[in-house]
Amino acid sequence: QAGARAIDLTADYRLHVPVGYEAWYSHPHHEQALLAQAVYGLPELHRAEIADTCLVANPGCYPTSVILGLAPLAVNGWLNGPVIADSKSGVSGAGRSPSLKTHFVEANENISPYSIGHSHRHVAEMEQELGLLRELGQDGWNLVFSPHLLPVNRGILSTLYVSLPDGITEHDVRDAYLELYAGEPFVYLLNRGQVATLAHTVHTNYCAIGLTFVPSSGTLVVTATIDNLVKGASGQAVQNMNIMLGLDERMGL
Repeated sequence: QAGARAIDLTADYRLHVPVGYEAWYSHPHHEQALLAQAVYGLPELHRAEIADTCLVANPGCYPTSVILGLAPLAVNGWLNGPVIADSKSGVSGAGRSPSLKTHFVEANENISPYSIGHSHRHVAEMEQELGLLRELGQDGWNLVFSPHLLPVNRGILSTLYVSLPDGITEHDVRDAYLELYAGEPFVYLLNRGQVATLAHTVHTNYCAIGLTFVPSSGTLVVTATIDNLVKGASGQAVQNMNIMLGLDERMGL
């Protein structure tokens, strides 16, 4: 109301539908008018809307890696059947509040799955954004999400398994990724035969994507990595701020 432009790093404005917010967060949304105005702050998909809005909902860290990893497939209608997102995050992804699972003796030398299947709240924004990219909405596919806690300080690695439709070749898929991310300053596609690792992106605002094909089964394995504290949080917020203010979006990054 004061005319400020805001970038919200919480989950309060990421979901477009109040009923969906209540279902995933277990309480009603009290600012539904603002919810309708908010733009999901993933620049690679919503740059023009981000530039014009007064309220950006900064995406979650897991969804940034998963959505960027799968978006070219969604745009082309190649998400079919169950899509498995196996994601792993450094301990800083759990936030600063201490908990049993983030104690050193619990996290060190251990990998822990949590909220697996279809129960993590980030599933909602992944399905929302990928569904919006498909001409037929969310019909014909579903997401299985398995997050894990890694014994490292930072970084997210998402390994995504997709059964490609018949007739879609490796060349088709690489072209789709190159086309969607052409000119993107913070997304790069690795060369054929390379897989994305945490080392590609930690301490940066980049997202690195690798593509691996399993010809015998028609399966595509996508590896996508980001730094959960930069492209997964504050860095993406700075990128959004630069876009909102008409600056070079790489400034400060």
